Amino acid sequence: MPTIQKLGVLTGGGDAPGLNAVIRAVVKTASNAGVTVIGLEDSFDGLIYPEKSRVLTPKDVTGILRLGGTMLGTVNRGDPFAEPIQTPQGTFDYGDRVMHMFQEMKLDALICIGGDGTLGISYEFYKKGIPLVGVPKTIDNDIYGTTSCFGFDTAVSFATDAIDRLHTTAEAHRRIIVVEVMGRYAGWIALHAGVAGGADVILIPEIPYDFDKVVECLRRRDERGARFSIVVVAEGARPKDGNVSILEEAHPGYAERLGGAAKFCADELGKLAGKETRYVVLGHLQRGGAPTAFDRTLATRFGGKAVELVLRGQFGKMVANHPPELVPIPLGEVVGRTKLVPLDYDLLQTARMMGVSFGD
Repeated sequence: MPTIQKLGVLTGGGDAPGLNAVIRAVVKTASNAGVTVIGLEDSFDGLIYPEKSRVLTPKDVTGILRLGGTMLGTVNRGDPFAEPIQTPQGTFDYGDRVMHMFQEMKLDALICIGGDGTLGISYEFYKKGIPLVGVPKTIDNDIYGTTSCFGFDTAVSFATDAIDRLHTTAEAHRRIIVVEVMGRYAGWIALHAGVAGGADVILIPEIPYDFDKVVECLRRRDERGARFSIVVVAEGARPKDGNVSILEEAHPGYAERLGGAAKFCADELGKLAGKETRYVVLGHLQRGGAPTAFDRTLATRFGGKAVELVLRGQFGKMVANHPPELVPIPLGEVVGRTKLVPLDYDLLQTARMMGVSFGD
C-alpha cells in the first residue's frame, strides 16, 4: 500500500451543486489522516500553471458545504489533448506538461471530480502513470456505472419548482408553455422534473417525438376541459427524422452547444395546435444555488470514499453509488459510455400509464 503524503484535488467540466461539499469532505478526511491537500484551480490547468494551486486546510473549507459552484473553479473546453498549450515557460504538449508538473509538485495522487469529459481525461492520465481516483459529477445524471450523481437532485428540485410556477400562469391564460431543461444525451432531468411537476408532455433524447402525437395529447386535454398544457423538453430531444437544436457547431477542442429545443417546439406546437404558446429555458439556473440536503450528503460521502480509496491504493477507480453502498468501479468501464433512460424504466412506464405523452 503506497504512502500518501500529498494529494491533489480538482474539479472539471460544468459546475454542479455539491462540488464544494466534495472538496470539503476530501480536505477534512485527508487532513485527519495526516495528508496534505493541494487544491488545483480550473481543472487540470492547476497542473499546467504553477500559480493555480494552493494548500487547502480544514479552515479553508469551513462554510462551503452549503454553497453552489466550486471554490477551485472549473474548465469545460472539450478535448485538451487536441492542441499544444502556451505558458510563460514555453509551448508544451498538454499531456507531457501535466505529467511533468505532477512530479514537480511532488504529488502522490489525484482526486478528479467531474463528468464524462473530465473522467475520460483522468483515465488517460491514469494510463500514463498518475495514481488517481474519480468522483462522478453531473446534473444530467448520465454517468455510466453510478445510480445517481450529486447535483441531479438539486437540478430536478429547481426545475420542478419552476414547472409548478408555470402551471398557474399557463392555466390563467389557457396557454401551452414549453419548458426546456438540461439533458444533452439523456432525459433524466426532464423525466423526473416533468413527472414531479405534473407535465402533460415530456420529450427526451431517448425517444424521438412526433409533433402529431404531441398535438393529439394536447387536444384531448382541451376536449376534457383542461385548457392549458405543460410540455417539458430536454435540450437534446429531437423530432423523428429531425436533428437536435444547435446554437453553435462543434469546432476543434470544443463540443457543439445545444439550445433552441423549447423555441422550436413552441413554434411548431403553436401552429399545429392553434393555441397561444410560450416557452421558458431554465438553462444554467439548474446548475446554480445551494445543493439540496440529499446532494450535500451524497457529495460528502463521495469525497470521503475517494480519500479512502486513495489511502488504500485503489487507483484508476471511480466512486459509484450503488445504494445503499458506495463502491469503486474501474474508470475503463465508465469512460465513453452514457447512462440513458431505459425505455422500460418504471418511472417512464408509470408516466405513460397516467397519460403523459412522450410524443411516440
